[in-house]
Amino acid sequence: MVTIYDIAKKTGYSVTTVSKVINNYQDVSEKTKKAIQLAMEETGYLPNSHARSLTTKKSWTIGVVFIESLGIGMKHPFFNAVIESFRKQVELLGYDLLFASRSISNQKKSYLDHFRYRGVDGVVIVCSTYDDEQVQELIENSIPSVVIDLNSKESSAVYSDNLDGSRQAVEYLYGLGHRAIAHIRGHQSTHAGEQRMLGYKHTLTNLGIPVREEYIENGRYFSRDGGYEAMEKLLALMNRPTAVYAAGDSMAIGAIEAIRNHGLHVPEDISVIGYDDIELSQYVHPPLTTIRQKTDLIGIESAKLLVKQINEKEKCIEHHIIPVELVERHSCSSI
Repeated sequence: MVTIYDIAKKTGYSVTTVSKVINNYQDVSEKTKKAIQLAMEETGYLPNSHARSLTTKKSWTIGVVFIESLGIGMKHPFFNAVIESFRKQVELLGYDLLFASRSISNQKKSYLDHFRYRGVDGVVIVCSTYDDEQVQELIENSIPSVVIDLNSKESSAVYSDNLDGSRQAVEYLYGLGHRAIAHIRGHQSTHAGEQRMLGYKHTLTNLGIPVREEYIENGRYFSRDGGYEAMEKLLALMNRPTAVYAAGDSMAIGAIEAIRNHGLHVPEDISVIGYDDIELSQYVHPPLTTIRQKTDLIGIESAKLLVKQINEKEKCIEHHIIPVELVERHSCSSI
């Protein structure tokens, strides 16, 4: 079995230096770190987790709270991609993930109780709604935390620039000549839903287009069915819109299906633009023009923010807003 002494002998560095690299100390040069990490990889060395925990006084475990409103769990295309990016980043630094349970020894416990019991070093909260009291309790605690896709005054947070994404979507439709632009919004309890609707309204106002409340329909929790039902209501209007901005790709896909079922065509009769750029959006017919969220960057920035707090042994509050970009495909056309 390869030991830390074997790594020290192979590289010519002291046992202390090797230990610092294993435990992610910052006072080691990149050259030294790479040499030791290469030796560890070549020899198949794995540090003893119990010994490492005793040395660093850390569990090397990060708790994960994942709440989504569609009931599809890790099949959720946006959150799944973000969590995967986060996982890859923290695993490079030696951390394992522990997904939350509200039961300990068959006793119902809060997220906070669970993570205290497990002794996690920090918590990542992947959640889009403000409604969960257990999440609020966790956010307000002193445990290092970062929230994804939700704004918070009590915790560090990472989320996309929803206001600018809406601006890009509406201005794009405006540039194609559309003035009757409707919006299928996300649920009002979600940060993304509220921000994207605000961006929609602000952009229309800035362009000199009156905001028509009948052109705003609730697609609920960003589901395909929600988008379909919202589009049905928009199609029933006396003066139906010529373009629709949906606050999520799944809602946009549902909207396209409703339009098609009414004997109309996208984009010839009605243009549709989505938000997220989930993988499916490029394979629907027609391929969906959308606003891309940078899921890889969201995961990486969240990991950096949380590990910084863990290393500094102090909870801090920083907000990182991740830019978005327009992806032009074939679901929109000039009026």
